[in-house]
Amino acid sequence: MEATKAVILARVSSPEQEEGHSIDAQRHRLQEYCSRKNLDVLKTFEIIESSTRGDRKRFMEMINYVRRFKEPIAIVADKVDRVQRSFREFPLLDDLIQKGSIELHFYSENTIIHKESRSSDRTMWSMRVLLAQSYTDAMSDNIKRSLEHKRRIGEWTGPAPLGYLNDRDEFGKSLVILDPVRAPIIQRIFEEYATGSFTLAEMVKKAKDWGLRSKKGYCLTKSVLHRLIQQPFYCGEMEIKGEMFNHRHQTLIPRWLFQACQEVRTGYNKKPFKYADKEFVFRGLLTCATSGRVVTADTKKKKYPSGKTAEWTYLRCWNPENPEKKMWVREDDIVQQVEDIISRIGIHKKELLDDTIEYLKEINTAKKDQHTVELSHLKKEHTEIQARLDRLMDLRLDGELSKEEFEAKKRRLKDRQYELGNLLQTYDRADDEFTKRLEMLLNLTYQAPKIWKGSTISQKRELVNFLFANLKLEGKTLCYSLRKPFDALVLDPERPEWRRVRDSNPRYGYPVYSLSRGALSTTQPTLHDAALQCPPVLADDGAQCKAFV
Repeated sequence: MEATKAVILARVSSPEQEEGHSIDAQRHRLQEYCSRKNLDVLKTFEIIESSTRGDRKRFMEMINYVRRFKEPIAIVADKVDRVQRSFREFPLLDDLIQKGSIELHFYSENTIIHKESRSSDRTMWSMRVLLAQSYTDAMSDNIKRSLEHKRRIGEWTGPAPLGYLNDRDEFGKSLVILDPVRAPIIQRIFEEYATGSFTLAEMVKKAKDWGLRSKKGYCLTKSVLHRLIQQPFYCGEMEIKGEMFNHRHQTLIPRWLFQACQEVRTGYNKKPFKYADKEFVFRGLLTCATSGRVVTADTKKKKYPSGKTAEWTYLRCWNPENPEKKMWVREDDIVQQVEDIISRIGIHKKELLDDTIEYLKEINTAKKDQHTVELSHLKKEHTEIQARLDRLMDLRLDGELSKEEFEAKKRRLKDRQYELGNLLQTYDRADDEFTKRLEMLLNLTYQAPKIWKGSTISQKRELVNFLFANLKLEGKTLCYSLRKPFDALVLDPERPEWRRVRDSNPRYGYPVYSLSRGALSTTQPTLHDAALQCPPVLADDGAQCKAFV
């Protein structure tokens, strides 16, 4: 009697099952079965893929293989659910069976389905498929409920974002922890980008210089960094299928810093800079007062007969007298105008300087007192919650609380503890930002021109962004508005008065001036008034305050 030809199907759903030698066990049992049944094994298909998701490419490879034979081919599998867990493949398999092309052998169920099978056998096959699908559906529902529960309590369920690592605690529960190598670099990226002084292309270069790599070891591209800047996970929120949830894992940056980066990002929602890889002082910081467009920079070179080469940088804007016509302005001329403004920033009268320093000391003392009080309240509440958790465990051990009551009370207390931890971290960050702001203000009060002259192009860009709220180029004249309190520091009554021009960005509330001489039409604010408008903690533009030493 000629042996029936057969193929063996051994399948697992994931590599984890493969590591458990499940495929080896299936193959060994099925080979013995084929030997007893006098089946000639043509090929063994070892498949690692889900039977309910995707196109089942490896499964279709097996089907296409058996279709090439004219005689019936036995497909031998351990169980019905190794072949199918849904009715999706049922029409295909049933059609091949009715044509006499295949027959199905299920080892564990001791069942053979072929063209002449009884209706009862076919019904049992259908019922086993139905049960397999019911099991899969139930597992899917349980997983969905579990994921929804995890989202409600703020647990992240996927691969940790860059800057975090997936880990497990002593009980095997998944955790998301800070990456000690990448987290500080990503935090620095947010802080630098929030200043508004750097484009994404520049930040990509900085990230590379700082040694930031993906988890696979690659340097970050511009598109990857663009997505990273928009990742709310770093400030305490997780986005899942378009819906936002608060997570309970440690935050990397405060929410205000994340929001500051989004404002900078949307502010750069325009055509990419042509010379993004070159460092120009005003790139992205200067707009044309005539057209409203961003002023671009270009470098021109001239070679002399002697062989020497000269290089100049020009800024392109539009002619105020003829808005349709472009004009080119030497960058050096505009830099000189900025230097003239900066040279007027500072306090040179000893009495006024002493009063200023004394006032800054008072602000710092008030901040320290407030900071200490707030931190003491938060730490006290954190300690009290820990004591309540300890008492809660004692009640559970004494049997006075059920498991459900214990878990519910514990979860509420732990959620508040996570919240307090985030608040403590936010206060520390706010204290750092305030210190930077104070240091910057003090340095500029003493020696603004010296700081400017000793800065690199990158530092000059940060300094311009820190000092100026609005920069426009009207022909060859720089129109500007200074941020507070520098608008007060530059308006010394003994210095030349400047003519006020229209503020194209009045929402900031800063006066705008040009370098043309004229009468000052506004009342000069005092240093005291200006300092009051420089809030010590969590200021709206706090992310833009960096210390220049």
